[in-house]
Amino acid sequence: MTPAAGFTRPALAPGILLAIVLIAGVALIDTDWFISVRFVATILALILCVFAMRGRTWWALPLLAAIAVFWNPIVVLPIEGQGWQAMHYAGALVAVVAGVRTRVPTGTTSP
Repeated sequence: MTPAAGFTRPALAPGILLAIVLIAGVALIDTDWFISVRFVATILALILCVFAMRGRTWWALPLLAAIAVFWNPIVVLPIEGQGWQAMHYAGALVAVVAGVRTRVPTGTTSP
């Protein structure tokens, strides 16, 4: 099955990368490396927000913005334990689904 003509999925790669970072971040919680996970996750979530706006995937915007806020390395929210680990897995799921479902028009249509 071929993709719809005139659309691309530019959010797919950042979505998969964000999912990988969040899953790997579970092992790095409470280490010095976790600040790097926070930076990368926030940046990728904001990139996905831009693609979601371009693709008019409005349902994904608040979820991706929440990822950017919760993993923000500047103003750290005091979240610990199993809830934090569960948020990593939920964030990875949101990132992959948003990456797959976001389609951005290319501007040219072919017959």
